Amino acid sequence: MRMNKIFKPTLIIAITLILASCSSDFLDRKPRGQLTYDTFFENEDHALQSVNAIYNIFRSWEFTALPYLGATDIISDDSDKGSSENDALYLAEVDQFQSNATNSTYSSMWTGHYQAIFRANLAIENIPGIDMDENLKARLLGEAKFLRAFCYFRLVQWYGEVPLITSILTEDQFFTQQRAPINDVYNQIEKDLLDAMAVLPESSKYAAADIGRVSKGAARGILAKLYMVKKDYSKAVEQCEAIISSNEYALMPSYADIFTSKGEQGPESIFEISAVAIQAAVAGPGASPYNMVQGVRGVPNLGWGFNRPSDNLIAAYEPGDPRRQATVIYVGEILPDGSTKVEDNPDILNERYNQKAWVPKHAGLQDNGPGNLRLLRYADILLLAAEAYNELGNGAAALPLVNQIRKRARGTNNFILADITTTDQAQLRDKIRKERRIELAMEQHRWFDLVRWGIAGDVMRAAGKPFIDNKHERFPLPQTEIDLSDGVLDQNNGW
Repeated sequence: MRMNKIFKPTLIIAITLILASCSSDFLDRKPRGQLTYDTFFENEDHALQSVNAIYNIFRSWEFTALPYLGATDIISDDSDKGSSENDALYLAEVDQFQSNATNSTYSSMWTGHYQAIFRANLAIENIPGIDMDENLKARLLGEAKFLRAFCYFRLVQWYGEVPLITSILTEDQFFTQQRAPINDVYNQIEKDLLDAMAVLPESSKYAAADIGRVSKGAARGILAKLYMVKKDYSKAVEQCEAIISSNEYALMPSYADIFTSKGEQGPESIFEISAVAIQAAVAGPGASPYNMVQGVRGVPNLGWGFNRPSDNLIAAYEPGDPRRQATVIYVGEILPDGSTKVEDNPDILNERYNQKAWVPKHAGLQDNGPGNLRLLRYADILLLAAEAYNELGNGAAALPLVNQIRKRARGTNNFILADITTTDQAQLRDKIRKERRIELAMEQHRWFDLVRWGIAGDVMRAAGKPFIDNKHERFPLPQTEIDLSDGVLDQNNGW
């Protein structure tokens, strides 16, 4: 049985473990407390702490707050910027494809993910030399490789060719890093994930105190996503079926429960970052800003009101689909815990909020967000398997997978969400794509799907956004990185 919010890795390393965009800050070896760069990585606790420090980045501003939402939901047709009209105008630029390479969304995502990659590289290079339990050593290296692969998988989807850094750089290497071909990045991601799969346990094999660490199933899931991007559908099916046949995961009976505390680290969770709020004047080390930046703005005052579910998304739901209610908080609605009603905020146009990011009253201030971050869940894998089977011409194998999703959504109401019956490849493709949108709405998957399907331009223009083909599929490299490289890094097409 899974337990909620057990593994809450915190940054307890007292040395500077940050690579700040081609910066040499991490070479500063002045003491921070009792440990220094030179005296770390001496025992098993240090190995654990170094890997925990990678997880810690996954709750940071760059990984969970406004830049992340801008680079995933807001840029897509699933949501609009939200909040008040003049708040965070840089996100409005991203939303309307009017940004440039100086927009902080792109530099924040770049910096945050390379910080995590640096921490992973630091652990991967130094843990092998520690005298410790060999099984634990292998597992920690597997976790670090998975987390590095996850970061590179996001970066290559956002930016295309990126610097591929798999070791700790020396000072004379900072400004000489070139962009690696996309296939080289793919190959490194695949290698890291296969290495991780070989040593990581299944979720059920973790001790209670370690629930939330990445598992073999998580590695298989991200590998399946990589194969889908590469259109290697046979290999994607192989990984998805391995997850399904492992019997490690299952759909939760109630869709709405997935995004409450009841669903945290539940049977549907494959990769989920735990968060916790502690009683403190400032955000605790286990919290994230994810809930705050999307919270109801006004009365009640739960957050900043960004990432507004779009009219386009609302119109995409089939009549009576209960997933809409579980995804969107409307004005006049009673909050899920029954505590109060959402009042109209005159400063926000047609306000509505992402219910999947909602959390009840908690310790500390708004930025002390306690909501777990669902990064990969079982429904996603079922839909990927259905899509892959259909692309292989096996619609008969795809149907029961996608219909599992619809059956769970409709519950006991047999008058809605009828089973899909067509096996015509083109028709089924459209239905699976729509099902992915609805099932995973406001969970930061939509943009990646649109780009890998090759339809981002058509969908964005239909939503009224001035998308330019062969430009907007990729983000611009941050202008600061290009300037610092003195021309070693070149810019993406059109930027």
